[in-house]
Amino acid sequence: MNVIKHGWGQDAWLADFEAERERRAERGDPDWNRAATLPAELVRSLQRFRVGEDGDGSALIGKADRAGDPVYARAVRLFVAEEQNHARMLALLLEAGGAGTLDTHWSDTAFVRLRRLLGLRVELLVLMVAEVVALRYYRAVRDGAADPLTAEVAGRILADEERHVPFHCLRLREALAPLPGPARRAAVLGWRAVLAAATAVVAVDHGPALRTLGVRRRTFVAVTLRASAPMASAIAGTAREVSVAALRVPT
Repeated sequence: MNVIKHGWGQDAWLADFEAERERRAERGDPDWNRAATLPAELVRSLQRFRVGEDGDGSALIGKADRAGDPVYARAVRLFVAEEQNHARMLALLLEAGGAGTLDTHWSDTAFVRLRRLLGLRVELLVLMVAEVVALRYYRAVRDGAADPLTAEVAGRILADEERHVPFHCLRLREALAPLPGPARRAAVLGWRAVLAAATAVVAVDHGPALRTLGVRRRTFVAVTLRASAPMASAIAGTAREVSVAALRVPT
């Protein structure tokens, strides 16, 4: 999938998720017998991110079912399964590093409550905030972690997130299309404002870990927000075609 454009059906995304499920089964897990060397700052950070990956997705699945598109609903279930697999791998990584997991964290609780306020559009807009922040975060972990197992796990999760973002962009593009132009623009501006606030919170909350990974807080925020421009264009439908490569957060 190199381009997102009008008329790109959900069938292609469902096939992509199904193919990825098969590839994941054939590839198998990382070698968990390798011990992981995790700095304390990164342990705390990964524990918090794992909480966000660990939801059951029931609210999103229910809204997808009610949207009346069974193909999209099946794709959403596979998306949720991938997110749960991220949580599983992060838990095993932490275990390999001699650390435990958290049951809850205030940031995840806030996101979940915000996502569940209204319908599928709001759910996806808020979910997209978390996905975009995750792109830059897992890239930082993959590229900055000195531990090979940590870098491998982060790389696997990042590869999934790079597929998730265009999937959600397309659905939001379709969901917002019936709205008048000013309403679409207002929704996208609101999304970017929430993204800016969330990115700043993550930069502060995970600052020690980012510093360990060689990423400054200010750079983390700037790169994430700059990368959101093509995503906003894709969601608003202001560009007929958007390269999937343009939806990835750069280094």
